[in-house]
Amino acid sequence: MNMERESIDFDVLFIGGGPANLAGAIALMKLSQEKNLNLEVALIEKGAEIGAHALSGAVLNPAPLRQLIPDFMDKGCPIENVVRGDEFYFLTQNRHFRIPIVPRYMHNQGHFIISLSRFTRWLGQIAEELGVNIFPGFAGVEVLFGPDQKTVIGVRAGDKGLDKDKAPKANFEPGIDLHAKVCVFGEGARGSLTKQLDARLNLSARAMPQVYEIGIKEVIQLPEDNYFSSSRGNDIHTMGYPLGLDVPGGGFIYQMKDNKAAAGYLTALCYEDPTLDPYEMLIRFKRQPLIAKILKNGKVVEQGARTVSTGGHFSIPRLAMDGALLTGGAAAIHNTPALKGIHVSMASGMLAAEAIVKAFEEADFTRKSLGRYETLIENSPIHQEIYEGRNFSQALAMKGLKKFLHLGAQYISQGRGIRDELPIEPDSDTLKPINEPYFARETQHYDGILCVDKLTGVYLSKTRHREDQPSHIVIHSLEVCVNHCFKTFGCPCTRFCPGSVYELAMHPETGKRQLKLNPSNCLHCKTCDIKDPYGNITWTCPEGGDGPGYSLA
Repeated sequence: MNMERESIDFDVLFIGGGPANLAGAIALMKLSQEKNLNLEVALIEKGAEIGAHALSGAVLNPAPLRQLIPDFMDKGCPIENVVRGDEFYFLTQNRHFRIPIVPRYMHNQGHFIISLSRFTRWLGQIAEELGVNIFPGFAGVEVLFGPDQKTVIGVRAGDKGLDKDKAPKANFEPGIDLHAKVCVFGEGARGSLTKQLDARLNLSARAMPQVYEIGIKEVIQLPEDNYFSSSRGNDIHTMGYPLGLDVPGGGFIYQMKDNKAAAGYLTALCYEDPTLDPYEMLIRFKRQPLIAKILKNGKVVEQGARTVSTGGHFSIPRLAMDGALLTGGAAAIHNTPALKGIHVSMASGMLAAEAIVKAFEEADFTRKSLGRYETLIENSPIHQEIYEGRNFSQALAMKGLKKFLHLGAQYISQGRGIRDELPIEPDSDTLKPINEPYFARETQHYDGILCVDKLTGVYLSKTRHREDQPSHIVIHSLEVCVNHCFKTFGCPCTRFCPGSVYELAMHPETGKRQLKLNPSNCLHCKTCDIKDPYGNITWTCPEGGDGPGYSLA
C-alpha cells in the first residue's frame, strides 16, 4: 500500500517492552545523564500497555536489578516472595521422589519470585520518569534500511483500521515510520523483526539453530491453609512425568503473595511425537498426586503461554550490526540449566546501553563501534553463565543413558562435557511421521476450576483481537496443510497451539477436509512459527495493542 507516512526521529529506539529493553532504556538514560548527552529515547511495545504481553515463571536473580536500581525496594519494586528453599522432585504418574541434591545452577535461595507482568510495568514507570518516550500499542512490522540495504535506520509501525481484505476502513490510520541512529531489538523469543534482520543480514550464519520450549503458565488462587503454609521450600521444580525422560521439560510451582501460586509446565519443542499436546502435559502434571496436593482447592485465575529460546551460547547470533543491536530472548540470551532468563536479559540490555553511549560519544553507529556490545557481553558474568550451559540443551534432547552421561560430564567439567559444541537440530525438523491415521486422544477431564480447557485459558489470558482485521497468522498453502501435513503428521498445529487457533473441520458444502483458523485466540507464543514441519506458517504482529492482557502472570 503506497501512501505518505508520518515519520518521527529519535536518537535511540527500543523495540519491545520486555526486561531486556526496559533495563537497557533505564541504563541508557542514567549513563547519558552522567555523560551530559541529551538523547531522545523511545520504546515501542506491541501490547496495549507495558506488561500486557510479559509472561514468565518467574524467579529473578536480583544482581542486575541491584546494579540498575540500587534503591529498588524504596521505589516499590513488586516482589511476590523471596525464595526460602528449593524443592526438586522426580515424578511418576502416581508417585514422587525428592531429589536430594539440587543442581548448583538451580539454587535460588534468596532470589525473588516475581510476576513478570507487574515487574515490567514497574520498570516502564521508572523508564518514563527518566524521560524515555514509551509507546504501547505500537507493533513494529517492518525493519527500515538505509540506501545500502544493510544499515538499520528504523522500524515501521503497523497500520490500524484495515479490514480482513487489508482494505482501509473509515478509522484507518497508517503506521508511523520511527527512525533512530540506533535501534535495539528486544522482541523476545522468535521476534518477527529479528527474523527479518537475520534474513537480510545473515546474523545466524555461524550459529547453531535456536531451539525453544513452550511454557504454559497459570496463576492459581489457593485457600489460606495451603501447602506453602508449612513447607520449607517455596520454589518447586519437577522432572519426569508426564513427558518422561526422553523429551526435555518439566513443571514448576512458585509461591506468590496473597495465597497465590505460579504453576506451569514447559515442553521442549524438539519432541518427535506429532500427537503430543503441550497443554495436555500441563493438565496431566496438575493431576499428578503430589502436584494435586500442593494445588488442592485452587482455582486458575490467569493463564498464558510463551516460548523460550533455550539453545544457549552456540545459538546466539551476531548481536551488533550497522545501526542496531539485539538483546535478551531475541538474541537467545538465556541461562538454560538454571531455568532463568530475566536477569541475563536485563544485563544484556544494560551492556547494550554502555555500547550505545560510547557510540554517541564517537558519533559512530556502525558495527565497528556498536560491536563493543559483543565484547562487553563476552567479558561479563552473564557470558560465564551462558557459556557453562553451552551444550546443555543438546544433551537434554538425547535419549536413554546417553543423556545422563553427557549431562553428568558437563556438570563436572563446567559445561564442556564429553564433546564440546554438540550439534543441535531445528525444532521444525524433529517430528516423526505417524504410522496410521491420526485419531484425537480422549479429552482430558476439565473441572473448570483447577483444570480448565484451552478456550477457557484464552479467556483467562484476557486475549483480545479485533475480529475483522487481516489475519496475523499467515498460512502459505492450505493445500500443504490438508493434503500433506495431515497425512504425514496429522496436522500437529491443532495440538501444539495452546489457544486452539488451528482447527480441522469438514467443509459444509464440499465435505472436504479444511484447516480453520481462529487468530483471535492467539496467545502470541509463536509455537506455530517454530514447530510447523513444513515452514508453512508465519506469525506476524496483529494490530498494535491486540493480544493477551496479562496482569498477574
